[in-house]
Amino acid sequence: MRVSSFKFQVSKRPANPRQPVFFASNSKLETPVSPGQNGSVLILALWALLLLSTAIFAWIKFIDLNITLTGQRNNGLDAKALSHSGVMVALNPQVTQLTPILNQQFSATRGYKVKLTGEGGRLNLNWIFTPPDAQDPVKISIFQRYCQRRGLNLQQITHLTDCIHDWLSPGNVGRLNGAEDSADYHPPHRGQFLSVQELALVKGSQPLVSQGGWQNDFTIYTDPGLIDLQSAPRIILGSLPGVGDLNINRFLLVRQGPDRVDGTVDDHLFANVGEAMSFLGLNTNQAQLLSAYVYVENPLTTVHILSTGQSGNVYRQVEVVARKMGMQPMILSWKDL
Repeated sequence: MRVSSFKFQVSKRPANPRQPVFFASNSKLETPVSPGQNGSVLILALWALLLLSTAIFAWIKFIDLNITLTGQRNNGLDAKALSHSGVMVALNPQVTQLTPILNQQFSATRGYKVKLTGEGGRLNLNWIFTPPDAQDPVKISIFQRYCQRRGLNLQQITHLTDCIHDWLSPGNVGRLNGAEDSADYHPPHRGQFLSVQELALVKGSQPLVSQGGWQNDFTIYTDPGLIDLQSAPRIILGSLPGVGDLNINRFLLVRQGPDRVDGTVDDHLFANVGEAMSFLGLNTNQAQLLSAYVYVENPLTTVHILSTGQSGNVYRQVEVVARKMGMQPMILSWKDL
């Protein structure tokens, strides 16, 4: 092998004479880069760029999601505040179902709507079943017709009625179709219901309380408990003695006004119970019997308020029962839905 192809140069004055510095150069040792290697480098660069782009887009999406969630939280708080504003308006002693400011739209996607009805349109459980030892058969028949309209059969209705009596009455002497104390069932025997939800604890109530919306048909807040014809829904009207479906349709057509919705500004307010019963198609004897169990509350005193606030695409509701007497209303129940 010829060594002459390498050129060595020694520096004139190395830093350490014992370690001379050599410089080698030979063009034949330079390795050329192939086209395939260039392609691999390009692929790696593109792959790195793709990963970087993916990371950037993921970060942008994360930021956008946070912005959206923050906006929804803000809208939720705003919608809740608007719903509470609607309640405050409805609690004003001067406000009735006909007051326009019960519905306010501040923009296309921001405002509140309030449905104001009388709590007296619901069946008062304590009015129907107390005193437990001297119950009024007409009141009991109203409750039983209500259960029938809810789809309960005669056996279920009788069982539930007797179980309610045993739940409320003092002592431990049960009715024939009722249910008294047992190892896993303990009626309180306190003489009254403390809440509507308590009805679900009574034996025999499952066929009724398993249905949606049953709580909306009952109350414990009205006093004395008569049924308000201005606010009673269809199912309660149909539970009254002598009232048929055809007359209920005519009655609601008058009461609800053009929009066919109760508790809005176009409702017809009956002047008295006589005017209201005139649209129910009752004969003299039926009207005389019913007049002891119904009334017309106008203006409303014990009110049921359902206020809905909207902010953007977020809605919040609050449900309130209050007694509007004097300048300071009494809140009986407040529930954020």
